[in-house]
Amino acid sequence: MSKAPTIREATDDDADDVRRIVSAAYGGERNAALHDALRDSVAWLDLVFVAEEKGGDLVAAGTYTRGWLDAPTKLVEVLVLAHVAVLPDRQRAGTGSLLVKESLRAVQDRDEPLVFLEGDPGFFSRLGFIGGFELGFTPPSPRIPDPAFQVATLPGYEQDWMTGAVVYPDVWWRHDAVGLRPEV
Repeated sequence: MSKAPTIREATDDDADDVRRIVSAAYGGERNAALHDALRDSVAWLDLVFVAEEKGGDLVAAGTYTRGWLDAPTKLVEVLVLAHVAVLPDRQRAGTGSLLVKESLRAVQDRDEPLVFLEGDPGFFSRLGFIGGFELGFTPPSPRIPDPAFQVATLPGYEQDWMTGAVVYPDVWWRHDAVGLRPEV
C-alpha cells in the first residue's frame, strides 16, 4: 500500500503541473482555460493546494478563488472552491478527499466565512459541505442543480445575517462555466 500524498500550498513553480492536472482530470482544455482565466482575474487569490507524492509528483490540485455573498447588510467576500482535480489514474483512491479536508483546515484562519462550490453532493457532503439552500443562500445561476450548490462554513460565519445570493466574478460568465447548459 502506498503512502498518502502530502497536501501543501502550491508555489509558482507548480503552476504548469496544476494546469496539466486540471486538464487531465476534466478531460480537455475547457476547465484548464477557465483556470488560466481565473489566474488573470479579480477572482484569483493565489490559494491553490496540491497533493504531492513521495517522489515529488503532483497528482491533484484544489483551487480557491474569490466570490461574494450579497448579504442584506453588506457584500461579504467568500471563497469558491473550483477545480478539485485529481489525475485520472489516481482517482477513487482518497486523494481528492484528503486534498479537500486538508485545504479546508488550512483556510480556517482566513477572513472569508464561507466556501461555496458546485459539485457532487455524494462526495462533498462527506467532507463538511451541505446544501447552500439549507443556510439561506441562493446560487449565482438557476442552472446550478439544487443538490450541487453547496457550502462549508468557516469560523467567521455569522448565521443570523449572512444569507443571500452568491456572486461569481465575471470570468465565470465569460467562460460560460456556471451551472449546466442543456445538451443540444
